[in-house]
Amino acid sequence: MTSSLKTGDKVKWDTSQGQTTGKVVRKVTHTAHVAGHEAKASPAHPQYEVKSSKTGKKAIHHADALKKA
Repeated sequence: MTSSLKTGDKVKWDTSQGQTTGKVVRKVTHTAHVAGHEAKASPAHPQYEVKSSKTGKKAIHHADALKKA
């Protein structure tokens, strides 16, 4: 996925339980913590916080792990 993701975009990604859909909550450009995990993002290598539409849980993923839905 390119860095053309924006807050509110609908996306899908793979999990151990199968494919999940949700929305982009924010672009992360610094070290951040979500659900007990640490994401080491930077302005040169941003990551994206997403919220699952099925469970409501949040996670942070690299842009290449997300696809627009």
